[in-house]
Amino acid sequence: MIFPTDTVYGVGCDPRRPDAIARIYAAKRRDARKPLSLHVASVDEALEYVGADRAAAAAVRRLFPGPVTLIVRRPAFIDEHMTSGFPTMGLRVPDHPLCSEMLERCGPLAATSANYSGEPAFAGSTPPRRLPDADLLVDDGPTPQRLESTVVDLTGGRPRLVREGAVSVSILERVLGRIETASRS
Repeated sequence: MIFPTDTVYGVGCDPRRPDAIARIYAAKRRDARKPLSLHVASVDEALEYVGADRAAAAAVRRLFPGPVTLIVRRPAFIDEHMTSGFPTMGLRVPDHPLCSEMLERCGPLAATSANYSGEPAFAGSTPPRRLPDADLLVDDGPTPQRLESTVVDLTGGRPRLVREGAVSVSILERVLGRIETASRS
């Protein structure tokens, strides 16, 4: 399924179905060592996935919903197929009305951007050159930011920027405190 998130279009599937996850990897020509993220409908639902991790729970409350992916410890009830075997996972609560409605109705989705790996993500502003094969395409028109999500790893001692996207480092630092980046650690 290809669907709008709050930043770019995404492709997603049932996170409990290794066969569906494998189809995403094949359709995107994605490296099997690059895990998918889990998209959920609400802050309350995201809190269930971070469990007792107080720092992650605080970040969830401050940054979701929005164009941020938080890397958190993978709870035992999440299959390692979704995370490429890593003990961590990306967690998102998109801030897009249609995406939120879809997640409320169908439950969490293992997801990533709707593009072939290595190509620009599709933001809905122009017709895509090529999108991966999917059983369903939901086109809700242009997305607001047209940037990928910012990715922050919360599994170390201090939040670490993995990818800057729609949310800047300066905003993250106002919300989370000092952020480790590639240029300063």
